[in-house]
Amino acid sequence: VLATPDNVKIMVPNGKLFGDVIKNVTAFDTRRVDLVIGIGYSSDIQKAWDVMMGLIKEDTRILSDPAPQIAVSELADSSVNFVVRPWVKKEDYWGVKFDLTRKIKEAFDANGIEIPFPQRSVHMIQEAA
Repeated sequence: VLATPDNVKIMVPNGKLFGDVIKNVTAFDTRRVDLVIGIGYSSDIQKAWDVMMGLIKEDTRILSDPAPQIAVSELADSSVNFVVRPWVKKEDYWGVKFDLTRKIKEAFDANGIEIPFPQRSVHMIQEAA
């Protein structure tokens, strides 16, 4: 019997325990927060990077070693995607993840950095009667 972080009890058959991989995210004292943040193609990549790194440096819960990583990871259909990867103590993981996501959105809004969303154009063609 296992308990999840959201207090759900899970019964696992013995065969699963011995035949599958078990991932323990609390085994070590530190944990990496992994965020994917997209900006619009017309937004300034360096400005977005600077804004996010500034937020990381302001948060005392984020560790300096290992160093946080911010990198452009993908040129997607609607966005330029960054991976944002700060390291934290395991007990700070969820607070940092939620706070940093909110602060990035607020800082992007304040700095005119667009967070895009997929858009579709639909063309209606009417047949002649």
